[in-house]
Amino acid sequence: GHVQLPPPQNVTLLSKDFDMILTWTPGKDSPPDVTYTVRYESQERMDKWTKVPRCKNIHRTSCNLTCVLPNLFVKVRARVKAVSGQLQSPWVESQFKEYHLDVELAPPVLNVNVKENVIHVNASFPLATCVESFSWMYDLNLWEAGSEEKQYEGIFRKNTVTIDTTALRGNYCLSARSSFQSIDFKHSKFSQPVCVLLNPKG
Repeated sequence: GHVQLPPPQNVTLLSKDFDMILTWTPGKDSPPDVTYTVRYESQERMDKWTKVPRCKNIHRTSCNLTCVLPNLFVKVRARVKAVSGQLQSPWVESQFKEYHLDVELAPPVLNVNVKENVIHVNASFPLATCVESFSWMYDLNLWEAGSEEKQYEGIFRKNTVTIDTTALRGNYCLSARSSFQSIDFKHSKFSQPVCVLLNPKG
């Protein structure tokens, strides 16, 4: 009989926080020295499985494919096999996903700088270099702590926004979410609020 390694399980191509990542779990009773190799196939070129040099003979159980993909507007799938010494498992394939349509957004990280009568808000995203040019936007909200009423709402493409706070006094909070218009409108959860004291008396 031909001895094979147990194949990787739960092979999933998932989009998380702007990245496209293949994940899997080790097959049942896998040896401790097992390594994994990943390839991907795009719907532009079916039956052509492309090697991923940085995911060859790796010990970890994930492979970030974001900037490996030649076209972020075409569906791709990936496959992974286990290797140990002379033994190999069968390949196990993921489902098809398209980066542009399936991307899941992360909330931006807000950096808030309070000056006299203005707040500078800087939003940064954990973006891979190959997707920085996409038209990500973010929605920014400002409200008085304890109040439901928004003092300020805006949608921005640029990273830094300045808000005039001359008329505001007290404790105010800011939160933002990233958004993206593809075929439908997508957005992340809102970031954790950042609260600041504005124009304290005296």
